[in-house]
Amino acid sequence: MRWLALLALCAAYIQGGLVKAMDFGGAVAEMTHFGLQPAAPAAIGTIALELGASALILTGLWRWAGALALAGFTLLATFLANRFWEMAPPERFMAANSFFEHLGLVGGFLLVAWYDLNKARSA
Repeated sequence: MRWLALLALCAAYIQGGLVKAMDFGGAVAEMTHFGLQPAAPAAIGTIALELGASALILTGLWRWAGALALAGFTLLATFLANRFWEMAPPERFMAANSFFEHLGLVGGFLLVAWYDLNKARSA
């Protein structure tokens, strides 16, 4: 059950990394859209981070590091992509929802890291 919960937590990052890898041109366009230059290395780094950190979490190998990496990535991406405070009311609602949903993911990854680090200390 715990592994399935971790899989659910990582699902968007696995899906995102695979889609970006299979449509690299789209991944580069996404990086350009968010002002990340040079876009191709940013896309490669994003793919590696999403898939690599998810693999660490799911295998249990340095789970805490994978969780902290995805927490930091998600927090940065959220502030980059969901700046609801700069938007007009129709767009603001959806962006604010997405912003706070992503903060929930950050909290979930921080809990995974905390649990894994505390488990290692007590062993």
